[in-house]
Amino acid sequence: MSGCLSGIDVVVLAGGRGTRLAGVLGDTPKVLAPIGERPYLSLLLAWLQGFGATRVIFGLGHLAGAVETYLQAHAPEGLACISVVEPEPLGTAGAIHHLASHIRNLPALVLNGDTFVDADLCVFLASHRESGAAGSILCTQVANAGRYGSVEIQGDKISSFREKNPDGGAGVINAGVYLFERKFLDIIAAVGGPSLETDVFQKLKPGTLNAHAGEFPFLDIGTPEDLARAPAILAPYLDN
Repeated sequence: MSGCLSGIDVVVLAGGRGTRLAGVLGDTPKVLAPIGERPYLSLLLAWLQGFGATRVIFGLGHLAGAVETYLQAHAPEGLACISVVEPEPLGTAGAIHHLASHIRNLPALVLNGDTFVDADLCVFLASHRESGAAGSILCTQVANAGRYGSVEIQGDKISSFREKNPDGGAGVINAGVYLFERKFLDIIAAVGGPSLETDVFQKLKPGTLNAHAGEFPFLDIGTPEDLARAPAILAPYLDN
């Protein structure tokens, strides 16, 4: 790894209610779900620091106080952690717009706090910069794309998004990791809808977004099944 993230801001969206894990986690936020002996957030921050991250902005909502308390006590040395709490559930696009004024260093690396994709973020950043696009999406091949919805890619650009389809089979999905220039943050603000995936992405002209795709290990921490798989996938980072 290199220090490629040292000059840009990272945004972690962690405001969701975690309804799929309510029976497993109770009042523990998804981002603090235990993975082995550590909360997921500890592993995520160590992973980001491995790429040189120095400034992380958290978009918080449900159970924000628990995340803030954790960060106050356990924020890694050398990593500035800024919390922005939404006044009500705003959705992914709404949360980004709500915290956009705190973003100083572009492009901003934005990631969902309840998913993990074990990809090289420096290669992703290089792909984004080479593309010249206002926004890029990290994509990965999965065995069951229908569970998430899939993306169609032509060349290195996203041509379309497909809805979830239980019979979808293998395919390429949006892994929930993005790079956004200020121009794209302005697009999010102008659209005004709550969902990044449906209100923003699906309204864009085909080819607007750069795609960096591969076959990367992927976890949706927000489901009991993937939470159970997480220790095996995250094993390389448990001792960091």
